[in-house]
Amino acid sequence: MRHAHTVETVRAAERTLMPRLPPGTLMQRAAAGLAAACGALMHGAYSRRVVVLAGSGDNGGDALYAAARLARRGAGVTAVLLNPDKAHPGGLAALRRAGGRTLAPEDAAPAIADAHLVMDGIVGIGGRGGLRPQAAQLARAARESHATVVAVDLPSGIDPDTGETPGEAVHADATVTFGTYKPGLLIDPAAEHAGALRLIDIGLGPYLPAPALEALQHADVAALLPSPSGESDKYRRGVVGVVAGSERYPGAAVLAVSGALRGGAGAVRYVGPGAAAVIARYPETLVSSGPPSKAGRVQAWVVGPGLGDDRAARQAVTEVLGSDVPVLVDADGLRLADRDQIRRRTAATVLTPHAGEAAALLSVDRADVEAARLAHVKRLAESYDATVLLKGSTTLVAGQGHPVRVNPTGTAWLSTAGSGDVLSGLTGSLLAAGLAARDAASVGAYLHGLAGREAPVPFGAHELADRIPRVWRSVHPRT
Repeated sequence: MRHAHTVETVRAAERTLMPRLPPGTLMQRAAAGLAAACGALMHGAYSRRVVVLAGSGDNGGDALYAAARLARRGAGVTAVLLNPDKAHPGGLAALRRAGGRTLAPEDAAPAIADAHLVMDGIVGIGGRGGLRPQAAQLARAARESHATVVAVDLPSGIDPDTGETPGEAVHADATVTFGTYKPGLLIDPAAEHAGALRLIDIGLGPYLPAPALEALQHADVAALLPSPSGESDKYRRGVVGVVAGSERYPGAAVLAVSGALRGGAGAVRYVGPGAAAVIARYPETLVSSGPPSKAGRVQAWVVGPGLGDDRAARQAVTEVLGSDVPVLVDADGLRLADRDQIRRRTAATVLTPHAGEAAALLSVDRADVEAARLAHVKRLAESYDATVLLKGSTTLVAGQGHPVRVNPTGTAWLSTAGSGDVLSGLTGSLLAAGLAARDAASVGAYLHGLAGREAPVPFGAHELADRIPRVWRSVHPRT
């Protein structure tokens, strides 16, 4: 599992560790890892042209020490000093001893255009706000060049704790980060600036508290996937109820059921006006035209996709939320659900809004949610006392008392009509199979994202569910 920590906790860990080590050890560990990563990206350092954009402070020092190592291996290194009087003295001296040269920012354009690799050491985790004009100009020159751009610890200009980009920021092809991941490296819009991530262990691990953010990997998901035993039957494996679809949107019912059938539960009960369409596509579904309370026993409910907003829809949402089993609320159900009823529930509740729906629930603009996804998903989880899966370019899962989870899988091709209906059914089925709300939402998003990667593009939502068994087995081959 990837763990990300805030600047405050990273600084505290550094303060605890540094007195136990010889002076400068942490910076040398970071510089060694950074130099090795850059060398690998260039397939060796000899005869390569490297430009370092070096700001003041430790981030610039990391970059300068790493550049000195590359220079000693035969690279031609040029350091562009944004603030020469405040450049890290030790790093600058090391670079000059290794044969590196320095340039003023106004003279840097030709060197950047001719570089194989540009190292972004402008600002580190202490930076706030977008890049200043001179730094922004250098960042644009690096992006427009043919060089590989490597960010030191994080792309300069992003917010390390929130993933926000309040102004211009470096666009890196790769980011070499130290000690632990920073939340901003994993959350859009900042994550789009980070490129491929590499973590360098500098010894902070034992001194770091619980993370602010975490991302599941294959092994974590494999450990959570439900697996039937020899004594399992359809009821022991869990039954998920799906209340979805309407005369106007019967396809939503079909898509939600398709996801539910592939989420590990033993049976799917469908309630709603789309029964004929559901049975035609999935004859194994147990259908009911009556209210949810008359459908039979379930271990979890999914309510909302394509439901509409008529009286019957409102009654169905209210009835499902009144049950004593876990409930996932999506799409139209989010508009119809009463917040106070959700807060009174004793069983788990999962809300799955996209940015527009989250904005409506919080009475803010959609752009605000997209610019500060982490803050808004946490606010939603607190406001509703529920687990919230905020869909989008980076899907986040938040629940009270736990680190926020960010989904590392997915593709922009998933932004297609009905994709969220499949995700709701899949996640609801995982709830019925016995996963906790936070785990069901995280695993559902992970598998859904992998299915999107596997599907031939462009694809429709109806193709996603058929890909889930394949990606399930890729995560857990012994299933």
